[in-house]
Amino acid sequence: MAQRILVIDDDDLLRRSLAFNLEQAGYQVYTAAQAEDGLGIIQVNPPDLVLLDIGLPGMDGLEALRKFKDQYGLPVIFLTARRRNLDEVVGLELGADDYITKPFDIDVLIARIKAVMRRAASLPVITPGKTHLTVGDIDIDVDAHSVTVSGKQVELAPKEFDLLYALASEANRVVTIDDLIRRVWGAEYIGQPQVVYVHVRWLREKIEQYPNKPQRILTVRGIGYKFQPQGAA
Repeated sequence: MAQRILVIDDDDLLRRSLAFNLEQAGYQVYTAAQAEDGLGIIQVNPPDLVLLDIGLPGMDGLEALRKFKDQYGLPVIFLTARRRNLDEVVGLELGADDYITKPFDIDVLIARIKAVMRRAASLPVITPGKTHLTVGDIDIDVDAHSVTVSGKQVELAPKEFDLLYALASEANRVVTIDDLIRRVWGAEYIGQPQVVYVHVRWLREKIEQYPNKPQRILTVRGIGYKFQPQGAA
Protein backbone atom coordinates (compact mmCIF):
# COMPACT_ATOMS: atom_id res chain seq x y z
CA MET A 1 0.00 0.00 0.00
CA ALA A 2 1.34 3.43 -0.98
CA GLN A 3 2.40 5.76 1.81
CA ARG A 4 0.13 8.79 2.15
CA ILE A 5 1.30 12.40 2.18
CA LEU A 6 -0.80 15.45 2.96
CA VAL A 7 0.41 18.69 1.33
CA ILE A 8 -0.87 21.91 2.93
CA ASP A 9 0.13 25.07 1.05
CA ASP A 10 -1.83 28.06 -0.22
CA ASP A 11 0.13 28.16 -3.50
CA ASP A 12 -2.10 26.39 -6.03
CA LEU A 13 0.70 25.81 -8.54
CA LEU A 14 3.04 24.39 -5.91
CA ARG A 15 0.35 22.04 -4.60
CA ARG A 16 -0.35 20.68 -8.06
CA SER A 17 3.35 20.31 -8.84
CA LEU A 18 4.08 18.55 -5.55
CA ALA A 19 1.08 16.25 -5.94
CA PHE A 20 2.17 15.26 -9.44
CA ASN A 21 5.83 14.66 -8.54
CA LEU A 22 5.07 12.79 -5.32
CA GLU A 23 2.52 10.58 -7.07
CA GLN A 24 5.14 9.84 -9.74
CA ALA A 25 7.44 8.78 -6.88
CA GLY A 26 4.81 6.29 -5.69
CA TYR A 27 3.04 8.20 -2.90
CA GLN A 28 -0.67 8.74 -2.46
CA VAL A 29 -1.17 12.49 -2.10
CA TYR A 30 -3.89 14.68 -0.58
CA THR A 31 -3.75 18.47 -0.77
CA ALA A 32 -5.25 21.42 1.09
CA ALA A 33 -4.87 25.19 0.84
CA GLN A 34 -5.50 25.81 4.54
CA ALA A 35 -4.63 24.04 7.78
CA GLU A 36 -8.30 23.81 8.73
CA ASP A 37 -9.00 21.84 5.53
CA GLY A 38 -5.97 19.65 6.21
CA LEU A 39 -7.34 18.75 9.65
CA GLY A 40 -10.60 17.70 7.99
CA ILE A 41 -8.72 15.46 5.55
CA ILE A 42 -6.76 13.83 8.38
CA GLN A 43 -9.96 12.74 10.10
CA VAL A 44 -11.08 10.89 6.96
CA ASN A 45 -7.78 9.82 5.37
CA PRO A 46 -4.96 9.85 7.96
CA PRO A 47 -1.61 10.48 6.19
CA ASP A 48 1.79 9.04 7.03
CA LEU A 49 3.43 12.48 6.78
CA VAL A 50 2.44 16.15 6.40
CA LEU A 51 4.21 18.74 4.24
CA LEU A 52 3.18 21.99 5.89
CA ASP A 53 3.71 25.57 4.74
CA ILE A 54 4.51 27.99 7.57
CA GLY A 55 2.84 31.08 6.12
CA LEU A 56 -0.76 29.92 5.75
CA PRO A 57 -3.93 32.04 5.75
CA GLY A 58 -6.15 31.48 8.77
CA MET A 59 -4.47 29.00 11.13
CA ASP A 60 -0.73 29.42 10.56
CA GLY A 61 1.76 26.60 10.24
CA LEU A 62 3.10 26.78 13.79
CA GLU A 63 -0.38 26.53 15.29
CA ALA A 64 -1.25 23.70 12.89
CA LEU A 65 1.95 21.89 13.84
CA ARG A 66 0.85 21.71 17.48
CA LYS A 67 -2.44 20.12 16.46
CA PHE A 68 -0.83 17.61 14.08
CA LYS A 69 1.67 16.58 16.77
CA ASP A 70 -0.47 16.70 19.92
CA GLN A 71 -3.66 15.21 18.46
CA TYR A 72 -2.36 12.87 15.76
CA GLY A 73 1.39 12.34 16.35
CA LEU A 74 2.15 12.84 12.65
CA PRO A 75 5.61 13.45 11.19
CA VAL A 76 5.74 17.00 9.78
CA ILE A 77 8.16 18.66 7.36
CA PHE A 78 7.91 22.44 7.15
CA LEU A 79 7.93 24.17 3.76
CA THR A 80 9.09 27.78 4.00
CA ALA A 81 9.91 30.55 1.55
CA ARG A 82 11.36 32.75 4.25
CA ARG A 83 15.10 33.35 4.29
CA ARG A 84 15.46 33.94 8.01
CA ASN A 85 16.00 30.96 10.28
CA LEU A 86 13.53 32.04 12.96
CA ASP A 87 10.55 30.05 11.71
CA GLU A 88 12.64 26.95 11.12
CA VAL A 89 14.14 27.12 14.61
CA VAL A 90 10.77 27.70 16.27
CA GLY A 91 9.22 24.94 14.19
CA LEU A 92 11.90 22.42 15.10
CA GLU A 93 11.65 23.36 18.77
CA LEU A 94 7.90 22.78 18.67
CA GLY A 95 8.40 19.35 17.17
CA ALA A 96 8.68 19.58 13.38
CA ASP A 97 10.73 16.66 12.07
CA ASP A 98 12.51 18.65 9.35
CA TYR A 99 12.18 21.71 7.14
CA ILE A 100 13.08 22.65 3.57
CA THR A 101 13.33 26.13 2.07
CA LYS A 102 11.57 27.07 -1.17
CA PRO A 103 12.48 26.79 -3.97
CA PHE A 104 13.70 23.22 -3.51
CA ASP A 105 14.70 20.31 -5.70
CA ILE A 106 12.03 17.60 -5.71
CA ASP A 107 14.66 14.86 -5.34
CA VAL A 108 15.99 16.57 -2.21
CA LEU A 109 12.48 16.80 -0.79
CA ILE A 110 11.78 13.13 -1.51
CA ALA A 111 15.04 12.18 0.21
CA ARG A 112 13.97 14.21 3.26
CA ILE A 113 10.53 12.57 3.23
CA LYS A 114 12.06 9.09 3.14
CA ALA A 115 14.46 9.96 5.97
CA VAL A 116 11.70 11.33 8.22
CA MET A 117 9.45 8.34 7.53
CA ARG A 118 12.27 5.92 8.37
CA ARG A 119 12.91 7.68 11.65
CA ALA A 120 9.20 7.79 12.50
CA ALA A 121 8.88 4.07 11.80
CA SER A 122 11.99 2.91 13.63
CA LEU A 123 12.10 5.19 16.71
CA PRO A 124 15.75 4.14 17.24
CA VAL A 125 16.42 6.03 20.45
CA ILE A 126 13.97 4.09 22.63
CA THR A 127 15.30 0.82 23.96
CA PRO A 128 12.69 -1.94 23.46
CA GLY A 129 11.14 -3.01 26.75
CA LYS A 130 12.71 -0.13 28.67
CA THR A 131 10.05 2.51 29.21
CA HIS A 132 11.29 4.16 32.40
CA LEU A 133 14.70 5.64 33.22
CA THR A 134 15.84 7.40 36.39
CA VAL A 135 19.28 8.98 36.41
CA GLY A 136 20.11 11.13 39.43
CA ASP A 137 17.23 13.54 39.94
CA ILE A 138 15.92 13.16 36.38
CA ASP A 139 13.06 10.77 35.73
CA ILE A 140 12.14 9.85 32.12
CA ASP A 141 8.86 8.06 31.38
CA VAL A 142 8.87 6.92 27.76
CA ASP A 143 5.25 5.75 27.63
CA ALA A 144 3.98 9.06 29.00
CA HIS A 145 6.66 11.00 27.09
CA SER A 146 7.31 12.97 30.28
CA VAL A 147 10.38 14.21 32.13
CA THR A 148 10.76 15.46 35.68
CA VAL A 149 13.81 17.22 37.10
CA SER A 150 13.97 17.19 40.93
CA GLY A 151 10.29 16.28 40.91
CA LYS A 152 9.29 19.18 38.64
CA GLN A 153 7.69 18.46 35.27
CA VAL A 154 9.67 19.74 32.28
CA GLU A 155 8.10 20.11 28.82
CA LEU A 156 10.38 18.87 26.04
CA ALA A 157 9.91 18.85 22.28
CA PRO A 158 10.14 15.37 20.69
CA LYS A 159 13.77 15.65 19.56
CA GLU A 160 14.80 17.17 22.90
CA PHE A 161 13.18 14.19 24.64
CA ASP A 162 14.98 11.71 22.37
CA LEU A 163 18.30 13.51 22.87
CA LEU A 164 17.93 13.50 26.65
CA TYR A 165 17.07 9.80 26.62
CA ALA A 166 20.08 9.01 24.43
CA LEU A 167 22.43 10.88 26.76
CA ALA A 168 20.88 9.76 30.06
CA SER A 169 20.85 6.10 29.02
CA GLU A 170 24.66 6.38 28.67
CA ALA A 171 25.16 8.33 31.92
CA ASN A 172 28.81 9.04 32.82
CA ARG A 173 29.94 7.91 29.36
CA VAL A 174 30.94 10.12 26.46
CA VAL A 175 28.55 9.90 23.50
CA THR A 176 29.97 11.10 20.20
CA ILE A 177 28.24 13.64 17.99
CA ASP A 178 27.86 11.08 15.19
CA ASP A 179 26.35 8.52 17.56
CA LEU A 180 23.80 11.06 18.78
CA ILE A 181 22.92 11.93 15.20
CA ARG A 182 22.43 8.27 14.28
CA ARG A 183 20.25 7.58 17.32
CA VAL A 184 18.11 10.73 17.28
CA TRP A 185 18.06 12.08 13.72
CA GLY A 186 19.28 9.26 11.48
CA ALA A 187 22.54 8.51 9.66
CA GLU A 188 21.63 10.80 6.75
CA TYR A 189 22.32 13.74 9.09
CA ILE A 190 25.96 12.71 9.65
CA GLY A 191 28.11 15.72 8.84
CA GLN A 192 25.54 18.18 10.19
CA PRO A 193 26.66 18.56 13.84
CA GLN A 194 24.87 21.91 14.18
CA VAL A 195 21.56 20.09 14.65
CA VAL A 196 23.02 18.52 17.82
CA TYR A 197 24.53 21.80 19.05
CA VAL A 198 21.21 23.62 18.72
CA HIS A 199 19.18 20.94 20.50
CA VAL A 200 21.75 20.59 23.29
CA ARG A 201 21.47 24.34 23.87
CA TRP A 202 17.67 24.12 24.03
CA LEU A 203 17.83 21.10 26.32
CA ARG A 204 20.26 22.81 28.68
CA GLU A 205 17.91 25.79 28.94
CA LYS A 206 15.21 23.46 30.23
CA ILE A 207 17.07 21.10 32.58
CA GLU A 208 20.11 23.04 33.78
CA GLN A 209 19.94 25.55 36.63
CA TYR A 210 22.61 27.62 34.89
CA PRO A 211 22.53 26.76 31.15
CA ASN A 212 25.78 28.65 30.47
CA LYS A 213 27.54 26.61 33.17
CA PRO A 214 25.97 23.18 32.68
CA GLN A 215 26.34 20.49 35.32
CA ARG A 216 24.31 17.70 33.68
CA ILE A 217 25.13 17.83 29.96
CA LEU A 218 28.87 18.32 29.72
CA THR A 219 30.74 19.12 26.51
CA VAL A 220 33.70 16.88 25.73
CA ARG A 221 35.48 19.05 23.19
CA GLY A 222 36.17 17.47 19.84
CA ILE A 223 34.18 14.34 20.72
CA GLY A 224 30.64 14.88 21.96
CA TYR A 225 28.75 15.09 25.27
CA LYS A 226 28.54 13.29 28.60
CA PHE A 227 25.52 13.17 30.89
CA GLN A 228 26.55 13.71 34.53
CA PRO A 229 23.77 12.74 37.00
CA GLN A 230 22.93 15.26 39.72
CA GLY A 231 21.02 14.99 42.96
CA ALA A 232 19.32 11.85 44.25
CA ALA A 233 20.49 8.45 43.01
